[in-house]
Amino acid sequence: MVSAVFHSPTDAAEPMSAPVVPPKPLARDAANEPVAPSTPAAPSARPPRAGIDWRSLWMRVLPPVLGLGLLWLVWTVATLKGGAFPTPGATWDAAVQLFADPFYRNGPNDQGIGWNILNSLERVGLGFGLAAAVGIPLGFIIGRFEFASRMLSPLISLLKPVSPLAWLPIGLLVFKSANPAAIWTIFICSIWPMVVNTAVGVQRVPQDYLNVARVLRLSEWKLVTRILFPAVLPYMLTGVRLSVGTAWLVIVAAEMLTGGVGIGFWVWDEWNNLNVRHILIAIFVIGIVGLLLEWALMALARRFSFDD
Repeated sequence: MVSAVFHSPTDAAEPMSAPVVPPKPLARDAANEPVAPSTPAAPSARPPRAGIDWRSLWMRVLPPVLGLGLLWLVWTVATLKGGAFPTPGATWDAAVQLFADPFYRNGPNDQGIGWNILNSLERVGLGFGLAAAVGIPLGFIIGRFEFASRMLSPLISLLKPVSPLAWLPIGLLVFKSANPAAIWTIFICSIWPMVVNTAVGVQRVPQDYLNVARVLRLSEWKLVTRILFPAVLPYMLTGVRLSVGTAWLVIVAAEMLTGGVGIGFWVWDEWNNLNVRHILIAIFVIGIVGLLLEWALMALARRFSFDD
């Protein structure tokens, strides 16, 4: 019996195709495989340097220069007709001669301007340091405790407006010497900005901070050092900056009356000698030193500022 196989026409038209299996790669011996040389990585491109902002630099330099030039011009015009007031050129020549040897000594009352500045800065440092040692803790106490605030605030309001020259006779009466009296005057006049600013800073500490300290049962010392001090530091530095400016103002007036070696006494001594050029030089020196102290404390305040 013969059996026949029948295929459909479509099956005959389309041949059957088997799936193509890619050949497996031959196994490689890792130990004997040659290592391709590694190409060095391309050096990373450096970020472009920021260009100099000439407009900002120009706006910082030009206004001060114009201000000094305007002062020089007005001064020159005012002294064109001569008189007792020296010209800018004569004052500059005297300053060059004066600072050529600022640390000479020709006796106790005849010393260079450098020694006078250093003696004044020493008195300011002592009086200001004592004021900071007393005023900052007192400000914390006034700001922290309402009873102390109510008790001491009227006294501060009463004594703060008193002129520095009114405190100098009290110092002379108590200390019987000119140098401690000048330091006392600096102390009593520069203490108030530190007390007031520190107390205001403590009073403005958020209540949430104090609540956290109460929950954690922190001691008063830890509350002051861990919470109050960092929060009050910007206020405290503002008070310090105002106080050092006040101290530098006071020392000139105090030394004019007490004598000795100092920039204030040097100004008064030059007035007795009718040397107006040296008086003008002393005015510029006092301003420059005060400006440098102000800049230093402002930089310190920015260093410890936590504002965004």
